[in-house]
Amino acid sequence: MSVQDHSGYRERHQEGMSTKAKGGLVLIGFLVIAGALLFTEHRAHVLGLLVWLPLIACPLMHFFMHGGHGHHHGGGRPNDSRSA
Repeated sequence: MSVQDHSGYRERHQEGMSTKAKGGLVLIGFLVIAGALLFTEHRAHVLGLLVWLPLIACPLMHFFMHGGHGHHHGGGRPNDSRSA
């Protein structure tokens, strides 16, 4: 067996999850628990604000979906060159 011969050497395979993956799972678990506790403690406030959601959504949808008023750049009726 020479100095360069590594045929008897076996690499150690890492078993299980890495530290980064374990930390990610712990973070996800923490966020789920924190979210559940926040929802249960503030449920009355959150659900009470849902009543106002349609009133807020209407002007926001009008603004973002129509693009406002008076700014029609070529999207309206075509110009009629015939005289009436």
